[in-house]
Amino acid sequence: MDYANEPHGVYLMIDNKSFYASVESVERGLNPLQSVLIVMSETDNTGTGLVLAASPKAKKEFGIRNVSRQYEVPVSHDLLVVPPRMNLYIERNLEVNKIFREFVADEDCYPYSIDESILDLTKSWKLFGKTPLEVAKRIQLEVRQRMGLYTTVGIGENPLQAKLALDLFAKHDHDLIGDLTYESMSQKVWQITKLSDVWSIGNRTEAHLKREGIETIGELALADPYELKVEFGIIGTQLYALAWGIDRSQLSQLVTPKDKSWGNSQVLPRDYQNQDEIELVIKEIGNQVASRMRHHNQMASCVSLSIGFSYAATVEDGRGGFSHSMRIEPTDTGRDLCNYLLGLFHRSWTGQTIRNIAVSYSRLTANYGLQLNLFRDPNQQIKEDLYQRMLDKIRDRFGQMALVPASSLMKGGTMLARSKLVGGHNGGNNFD
Repeated sequence: MDYANEPHGVYLMIDNKSFYASVESVERGLNPLQSVLIVMSETDNTGTGLVLAASPKAKKEFGIRNVSRQYEVPVSHDLLVVPPRMNLYIERNLEVNKIFREFVADEDCYPYSIDESILDLTKSWKLFGKTPLEVAKRIQLEVRQRMGLYTTVGIGENPLQAKLALDLFAKHDHDLIGDLTYESMSQKVWQITKLSDVWSIGNRTEAHLKREGIETIGELALADPYELKVEFGIIGTQLYALAWGIDRSQLSQLVTPKDKSWGNSQVLPRDYQNQDEIELVIKEIGNQVASRMRHHNQMASCVSLSIGFSYAATVEDGRGGFSHSMRIEPTDTGRDLCNYLLGLFHRSWTGQTIRNIAVSYSRLTANYGLQLNLFRDPNQQIKEDLYQRMLDKIRDRFGQMALVPASSLMKGGTMLARSKLVGGHNGGNNFD
């Protein structure tokens, strides 16, 4: 493979090791690598409880994994179990990225998730060290000394290589640093046989590749790219590029989606079967999303509803739920949108217990003014529009809970409980 025309830069993919657990350890004056601590969410929608993060030592000594259930966690006086504080983690994430921006321009720091960031050091690394490895160690030291957190760093000539270096090598290295280049891909990555260990390859894709006789990343790299595209579609081309460590993406070029949409989903705190309760949650989500859409002065001409069944209903029914959409006349009125959602629900629901509800509005258009309807009183339309916008203004100023529908106080309503959560978990009180 001739890499001469491929982009050659210096990228770091940095992961805050066991981030939630590490933050909680530091808050308690503990060393994140020596503490035996897990962050356990016990909100209603996690059932008996869910492990969000575990310190390295907790994983090693007790075999605990992220997303382990509470009943899988052994009872021990040596194990410290703490509730999540999502707002605190957001605050610490901002502080860590502020340190990263001391090494790159603001536009070259790309937060990838709550605990990972990509740094494009192509233009600036020589200001901070003789080699990219030296700069990576300096960044690690700064974060460690100033925040008490350990970071894992992958170094590559493009973002893909940096991500692979992080996942495959840095997390298992004593110094928590790994590196990849175009030239080292064949020596370091091609021998991997567990294909799903490689970023972007899931279990189903791995099984598909093995049905095609591809057992290693090296065999993927040496496969015919045209046959891969015929078998896998555009994914085949991406897999071929992955095996060779090729990534031509430009992080600075923002991608504008062709069809933007607004949506939200909820995992319910229990199995819902009562129709009134299910409809109540659909309307809560539908109105919440409609308010977000109005805030951007848009209307939707397509509504979508996805319903996920409970485990028992999935086994009995033979399917996990249903998802339907419908085209409508453009509107931003919450009542109309919710009526369409309820229509989709009534069309397909036959009494199964439900555990997940998702709503989205798409095919958006700008709202240039009230569209009169021959079948509705225009004065009533104007009143409804003014009413909706007055509610939005009050909530924008005083918070979403300033005005709450009385129906949300009824059994089954989730609006009040979820208002206290961040990312579906306890937000804590450390971040305003």
